[in-house]
Formats: sequence, C-alpha cells, structure tokens
Amino acid sequence: MDNRCIHICSALSNSPLTYRDLDQLGLERIKGIGEKSLSALESFGIHSVLDLIETYPRRYIDRSNMATLSQMQLGVDTLVMVQVVSSRSMRTQRGKTMVTVTVADDTGKLSLTFFNQPWREKQLQPGMEVAVFGRAEMYRGYRQMTNPVVDRIGDQTGRVVPIYPQSEKVRISSWDLARWITDALAKCEPRGIEDPIPDDVVSSHGLMSRHDALRKIHRPDVVDDHVQARRRLAFDEVLRVQLMLVGKKSQWERESAGFSHATTGHLIDGLFSALPFPLTGAQRRTIDEIYNDLGSSRPMHRLLQGDVGAGKTLVAVATMLAAVQGGHQAAIMAPTEVLADQHALGIRALLASLKIADEGNLFGDRSLRVELLTNKVTGEERKSILAGIADGSVDIAIGTHALIQDKVSFASLGVVVVDEQHRFGVEQRSRLRDKALQSEQGLVPDVLVMTATPIPRTAAMTVYGDLDVSVLDELPPGRTPIVTSRVSGPLEMEMMWGSVRELLKKGQQAYVVCPLVEESEKLEVASAHETYDTLSSGELSDYSVGLLHGRMSSKEKESVMTSFRQGKLDVLVATTVIEVGVDVPNSTTMVILDADRFGIAQLHQLRGRVGRGALASQCYLVTQHSDPSPRVEALVASTDGFELAEEDLRLRGEGTIMGARQKGQTDLTLASLQRDLDLIQWARQDAVRIIDADPMLESLPHLRDELDLLFSAEDEEFLFKS
Repeated sequence: MDNRCIHICSALSNSPLTYRDLDQLGLERIKGIGEKSLSALESFGIHSVLDLIETYPRRYIDRSNMATLSQMQLGVDTLVMVQVVSSRSMRTQRGKTMVTVTVADDTGKLSLTFFNQPWREKQLQPGMEVAVFGRAEMYRGYRQMTNPVVDRIGDQTGRVVPIYPQSEKVRISSWDLARWITDALAKCEPRGIEDPIPDDVVSSHGLMSRHDALRKIHRPDVVDDHVQARRRLAFDEVLRVQLMLVGKKSQWERESAGFSHATTGHLIDGLFSALPFPLTGAQRRTIDEIYNDLGSSRPMHRLLQGDVGAGKTLVAVATMLAAVQGGHQAAIMAPTEVLADQHALGIRALLASLKIADEGNLFGDRSLRVELLTNKVTGEERKSILAGIADGSVDIAIGTHALIQDKVSFASLGVVVVDEQHRFGVEQRSRLRDKALQSEQGLVPDVLVMTATPIPRTAAMTVYGDLDVSVLDELPPGRTPIVTSRVSGPLEMEMMWGSVRELLKKGQQAYVVCPLVEESEKLEVASAHETYDTLSSGELSDYSVGLLHGRMSSKEKESVMTSFRQGKLDVLVATTVIEVGVDVPNSTTMVILDADRFGIAQLHQLRGRVGRGALASQCYLVTQHSDPSPRVEALVASTDGFELAEEDLRLRGEGTIMGARQKGQTDLTLASLQRDLDLIQWARQDAVRIIDADPMLESLPHLRDELDLLFSAEDEEFLFKS
C-alpha cells in the first residue's frame, strides 16, 4: 500500500486521524475562525488543523497557586488573575497615547498603565478576565503596573490555564487560540488521533498515548498533566529526527561500496615507533574505533571530537596512513590557509622518516609525498601537484576548499579527513566525498570529520546523528594547565602588560587578539591595525610585534606566521584568523581584548593557542565592564571544553537543529537538548532497533508517512550531509 492510498483510506474511514489527515484539514472547519481570523492565522504561520494543535502553550497558570492583589509585593515580578473594571485612553502633554486600565479581584484593585499602545483600550473591555504579569509600584497613593504582560483568559474553567504565544501585530490573543484549539480537539475526539509509534516503545518508557498527550498539553486537569504530555510529544520530535538520521545512514551503508583497508603494516608501525611520546589512552581507544571501521568494506562516517590540544592531528595521520599503506590516497581539508599550512608542517614532520615501496625507484622505495594545495599555490608548482593527485603519486593532499575545485581529480581517494567541520558548508563537505566516486573504482572513501569545538552529548546525538562519534577526552602528558584571569580597568591592565613583558624578557612569546567586529571585517582589520600601532609604540615598544588578519594576502600571512614560529617576532597581534590550529609551543601568553564580545566556544579555541608545551601558560580576558559576563566567568572557572560546551548551550539556547536556513516543522519545538538527555538516548536506541528490523518502515506505514510529511527533501539532505 503506497502512502497516498494510506491517507485516502484514512480520510474515508472512521480510523484514527493521522498527522497527514490533520494537515489536510483547513482552518475554516474550526468554530469561530472566519476570513479575517484565517488570514491572521496564516501570517502567524498556522495553515492547517495540525499547525493549530501543534501551537503549544508557552506557560501555564495554576489558579490554585496564584497571588491575589492583597498578597502582591511592591517591586517584585508577580502574576495575578484579575477582572477588568474600566479602561480609558488619553493624550499626554507630549502628544503620546496613554491607556489606563483598572483591574480587580476579590481582595483589591490595581491600575495598569500602557504607553503608546492605543489598542489596549479596545482590547481590555470591562468584565473581561485577564492574567497580568509585571512589577507593581506605588504612584500617587495607588498600586500601578506600567506596560505589564497581559493575557486574555476568557471564561476558561479548570485549575490550570494554558497561555499561548500571542501576536499583537495580527491581533491573535491567547484566548482566541485556546477557543480554537479546544474546538479542534473536540472535533478529533470521535475518531481519536493515530499513534504511529509502536506500543512496545511507548510503554517501555512509561509514556502516555499521543491522543492523551495532545489533549493534556492543551487542557491539563492538574499541573503534572502538561509535564507528562510535553515529555511524550518531545519524545516524538526527537524520535522522528533519529529515525531520519539512522535511516539515511543505514541506506547510505547499504548502497555504498567502500574500501577495506589494512590497519597493520610497516607504515603504521613506523609511525607509532617513531613517536617521541606514548599515545594517550583516549588516542589508543579512538584509533582502535577508527581502524575497526577502516577494516570493514562499509564506508566510515565518523565524528572525532577532541578538546583543544588533545592530539587529533596524530589520530588523523594514523587514519590516512591506512589508506596510503594499501596503495590509495588520503586528503585532509582545513577551513583556512593558516590551518592548512600548520597541518602541512606537522604532518610532514610526523612522516619524515617513513618510506613506501616504489618499484620505479632505484632504491626500491621512496619518501611519502605530502603536498599542500591552497589558492596561493600557482603556476608550475600547482600543475605538478594536480598531476600528482591525478596519477596517484601524491599520497596525502592537504588543502583548503581548493581541494574540491573542478580541476582536482584523485586517482584513488581512500580516506577523507575534514578538520573543523563546522566551518564548512554542507555542499563543500559532500563534494570532496563525491570526487572519490569519480575515480576508477568508484568506491566511497572513509570519512573522518574532526572538531576541536566540543559538542554537548545531546547535540552530538541529534545534529550529528548520522555519524559514529569518537571522543578524545584526555590531554597528552607534559601539558601544563592554562591559568585564565579576567582583567578590567586601567590598574589591572597595567599589571597585565607588566606580566607580559616579564615573560617576553625570558624569551617566551605572546598573542594579542583584537575585538570581534561582527558587522564588518573592514572595521575589525582597522581595529587590529590600531591595536598593533598602540602596542608597538607603547606597552610593548621594546619587543618585535607582528600583525595578522584575514585581509592580508596568502604570502603576507605565511611570512608573518613563519617569523612568529621561528621566534623572530615576540608578539603576534591578530584577529580571530588564529582561532584554529596555530601551534607555537613557545607562545605562553594569550591576551584577548574585549573578551565579552566573543562566544564561549571561540574564547576556548583562542585560549587553546597557548599551553601547547611544557611551559606554564596564561590567558587574560580583557573586558570593558567591571561586571563580568557569564561567558567570561565560565572560561575563568574551567578549562574543560566539554563542560564549557554544556554551559554554552545553557547560555545561548538551542536554536534550530536544521541550521539557520531551514525553519520548518522539524525544529525541536518541545524537546530540549539540555533537559531531555534521557529522551534523546531512548530515541537513538529505538531508532536503531526499528531501522535494523525494518529499514524502509514497511511495517509502520503511518510512521513512514509522518516522516515524509514533516521532513522536506531539503531537510533530509541537510541532516544527511551534515
């Protein structure tokens, strides 16, 4: 039975209503919705009965647990349920509109004053019941609230009253939505609402039915009702996302032929025996997980999360060598030329002692050929590298997005490493993989995606659900912790620059990062120049200071970075171009100016440029204000990237899991990446079990149809390619 038949049959029968049935029911069927309301609802993003019943309350009022007007304290935010007594409008001396509304309950009266909101006079009619939230003050002997939040309650009965999002722009009130949703649910009652999720899944987690959840989230009898209803509907949201991710991953694995790499041999043994330090336990565990994938003919698709300085590059090199050892090629793509250069230096140093068999060579072997391809590589050198990539004589290609340009053609690309993947667009990541499919074998390469921005567990499971995840959560021995301090005010600044000069005298180096100017790269560059001039002629005039920013040519950037690495520059003044991957062990001090303009992840990345060796390191977060921002305080308190990622999620909120481009029904409306870890873990396990047993969901046609309805092709593409 195809999906179209399912909804036709469902619409004709008395079987429970599916989400597709509800999506196909127009709003004109709802009592009280006329032409005017219809157009208001459409501009509010509500187009069908499904949209209407998925418009959930933003909060609830428990009538049995509310303050009366006599209990209200002055200067404290309070919620009261009152009745409108009178409402009048007048003009102030400055010509502005002022509406004064008197409200009352059984214990007293309160005056509400609204400035520049003339429509309040008509909205708040005598006799109407409203919930008012605000802070009362005394004015001329009377208690008054100015511009409070007001929700029309209407004649709703019951102990718990839902409050819906309102739109003053199109004049939709909480009371209107409550009436319409009540009517929609009443009309669903005879047939009920279909529960497409298997009974054993619902009962194993102690969740209520979907029909009950939709009823109780809108009409709770007691407070716990809406809490349990939210959990059930939030579980549905995350299960849908997980089914899509796990289903796509399963399909990709079934339909793609991959390489089966040998994970032992002279190259890999040579790399590990040449290391001057032992691997950390986390590196050993992660390499084992990756090698397990590489040995299978199923293409690897793995995310490697590692805190700043945890040794991801070594894991990437061990991964790429497995391909090279079998006669294939490997590529690593970095988001910036500075990071690509850094990788080229580090990888060549790690592989310098290794040889690979070569019958065409007089000695029977040759050194590994590692080439760097960025836009600054031109002329004959570029031609030679492109030819080497095409004929297979380049073993490892390192580059920026230049690697995915049309002229680049690999002979046999076996492993792809994408570094700092959040800095690439979806298309860029998938194009590198597609390049491999154009080679003779047409096999899908193994893909390792790396990030030094730790991701909270829930977000990793949700946003990167189509990837297996490995975590490097241990720093190599010999690293000294970074001491982080907040600096504000002239006296503290003076002491900070004194400490910086002391360390420079000892031959150590420092970074100074300029303020982030979101609006304009031009302004940011101007600010960097200004900082450079001020420090060169002032606090750091006795030392050699360099400048690095994004508008410099590739050659200029390379020249400055080389001078800094070689110790010819004592201080590097830079924009966030140094955020990722710059590794100079002798640099022990990081000064971040206007630190409160940066996000937690960015501050943590920048701080990670120091503390790369055995020398003690410090990071100074300079703020304009004496009151610290929560982000800066978090950095001072912790150097643990995973802890900071959780805090960042808490402070920033969650945004949309589909990214800024897609704002659809697939965003998590009720589920929270912060508080619903158990639901996300359950959903992940259930999705794997369901897809393993029935990859095309043939035995669950209503669930399959719901995924088709709620996920657009664009959403699917976005989720999968992420």
